[in-house]
Amino acid sequence: MFAASIITLFPEVFPGTLGVSLIGKALREGAWSLETINLRDFGAGAHRNVDDTPAGGGAGMVLRADTTAAAIDSVARNGRPLIYLSPRGEQLSQPMVQQWAAGPGLIVLCGRFEGLDERVIEARGLREVAVGQAVLAGGEAAALVLLEACVRLLPGVLGNEASIVEESFSDGLLEHPHYTRPRLWEGMSIPDVLFSGDPARIEAWRKAERERITRARRAKD
Repeated sequence: MFAASIITLFPEVFPGTLGVSLIGKALREGAWSLETINLRDFGAGAHRNVDDTPAGGGAGMVLRADTTAAAIDSVARNGRPLIYLSPRGEQLSQPMVQQWAAGPGLIVLCGRFEGLDERVIEARGLREVAVGQAVLAGGEAAALVLLEACVRLLPGVLGNEASIVEESFSDGLLEHPHYTRPRLWEGMSIPDVLFSGDPARIEAWRKAERERITRARRAKD
């Protein structure tokens, strides 16, 4: 079973969107599991401090090595990768998600403040991952995105396996346009080929559209 452990200063964020729709149903039925570890429980001193000023000076605060490492070490690895959500990390991709979804699960550390003491990243072998190219206040929202991307690939979660095979990024191309009723809406009509009844023509049109959209939108990246 895919098991997710989230180390965070804000455990109340979870399950959040992971607790609704088909993914939430799968969680309630035990198809995957989710636990949160409160980083504050491992804080130092009477005030349970988890951060301190950056060595060498500078703005903001940095997550401490000792407290963060203690939180990480409290979680049984069980062969699961350690992921640190950070804007400087490698960009999350569908191949990464597919690999993780096929494994035993993930341990995810949600970043906060200016970042994490580099020694923890090196000593615990954390893999830094970014969700998009924007800076968030913390890693919690990114964790929701990452886990949803993984869990939706688990067998039986979505129900229709074909919808996963045909979607964006599954073969390196973005998804083709979709249409439904009414056939004519605000002067715009659904392409006639989709009513041809010819599966080969429809598939060829969809493939051409996927290639066109990928060229147009990914050429800007």
